[in-house]
Amino acid sequence: MEERYRFIEEWMSDDWSMAELCRDFGITRKTGYKWLERYQAAGMEGLRDQSRAPLYQALALSQEDEQRVVEVRLEHRYWGARKIRAYLEREGTSERIPAVSTIGSILQSRGLTVARKRRLRARANPEPLRDAEAANRVWSADFKGWFRTGDGERIDPLTISDAHSRYLLRCQAVKAADTEHSQPIFEAAFREYGLPERLRTDNGAPFASNGESGLTKLSVWWIKLGIVPERIQPGKPQQNGRHERMHRTLKQATASPPARNRRVQQERFDQFRQEYNHQRPHEALGQTTPATHYQVSPREYPRRLEEVEYPADWQVRRVARGGQMRWQGLNVFVAHALEGEAIGLQPLDDLHWRAWFRFYELGVLVSHSARILRPEQWAKRQRQLAEDRQ
Repeated sequence: MEERYRFIEEWMSDDWSMAELCRDFGITRKTGYKWLERYQAAGMEGLRDQSRAPLYQALALSQEDEQRVVEVRLEHRYWGARKIRAYLEREGTSERIPAVSTIGSILQSRGLTVARKRRLRARANPEPLRDAEAANRVWSADFKGWFRTGDGERIDPLTISDAHSRYLLRCQAVKAADTEHSQPIFEAAFREYGLPERLRTDNGAPFASNGESGLTKLSVWWIKLGIVPERIQPGKPQQNGRHERMHRTLKQATASPPARNRRVQQERFDQFRQEYNHQRPHEALGQTTPATHYQVSPREYPRRLEEVEYPADWQVRRVARGGQMRWQGLNVFVAHALEGEAIGLQPLDDLHWRAWFRFYELGVLVSHSARILRPEQWAKRQRQLAEDRQ
């Protein structure tokens, strides 16, 4: 400001030509005349810096389109700019679809964004679900951490999703995280959507046990249906990362604040499931919805379970109460979860038999010790024997 005012004073002294004055101040004549015109029009105020933003933006978003962005955000509180843009593009209700950055600016100007705290993340393991190349290849199941409703009742949400399409098959509050209350939820999903090839869970009850076989009554039922149980490694929730990410969104949308009772909470779950499957764009799916990628399994839920059959050259034993079977006059423990079930014993040599429950390998029966070694224990013993022979 001082330099510009001094320039004007020197010009008004009539001692300088415009060319000489501009040369002395190190500016072009165009700039000199500009400052002179501004001073003559507005006095000292004309010498202040002015915004370079255009007075009129030809591509400015209309108030109606801007309001539509705000309405979508208020309707879906946890959607970001990318999902809102994909939703508007699919709905085709707006005259112009704003850019993601424009939507972000609108949300920020209206106070509709919440800054996230940045946190350090451990380097993730390779994606364990890379084999989910089509719908129903792998389903994921888990219990979202429990919480209480406004009347104090405990809520344990059981969730089931398709790993390929991210389609949320079930989101149901159960009274207890056990087989008795979980199996009916799975059965309803199987009847509606058919059977998956595999079911991926963590190592907790009722999906798995810490016994030798790792089986529970629930996983035994899955195997009888022809479903392979898959378990992530203990302490590695990122191996079921797609399902875990859905849980974070579920918590944001339905559990804060908790509903006043179980019925209202389940209504929230049902509403979330409908929105998640059919409205909410998913970035990993190219901003499309899970419903556009999911189709019902061709493997229908059977009306009755067939008895498990084994090859003719195998020995077959039925597991009695207490989880034991009889073998050469001795009791051999198999698994409590297999009580009443038939297992097959595949001969390896005169002393060793590989034990199976349908396609699920239980381990290797060592006749002289009347014990079934887990597959990894048997493999370790074989490596040691091979090293000793060398």
